[in-house]
Amino acid sequence: QVQLVESGGGLVQAGGSLSLSCAASGRTFSSYTMGWFRQGPGKEREFVSAIRNNGVITVYADSVKGRFTVSRDNAKNTVYLQMNSLKPEDTAVYYCAATTTGWIRIRSANAYAYWGQGTQVTVSS
Repeated sequence: QVQLVESGGGLVQAGGSLSLSCAASGRTFSSYTMGWFRQGPGKEREFVSAIRNNGVITVYADSVKGRFTVSRDNAKNTVYLQMNSLKPEDTAVYYCAATTTGWIRIRSANAYAYWGQGTQVTVSS
């Protein structure tokens, strides 16, 4: 079992940056692929990014590619999401999640067994 706690959200102006962290409990963090999802007001939860357990392979939604960077530190049981050039449409609650599913399902929220409580990111225009 993995428990996840996100931090780092807040209010930022368009064009600004924020860095999110997700701290995981347990000794098997390095076994999990980690994902970031977000849910904006009145919207469904959507995939943002994922990183394989070895930290080498990453994937991004087209809407954030080139602006967001996912990384992880398995020694610290933490995954990060660096968000640059933020836009008002990035406003959402951001969630980290953990899975052992195959990489082909990595963009599906249903593939993730463990979720954090979420952290609010608000981008003002």
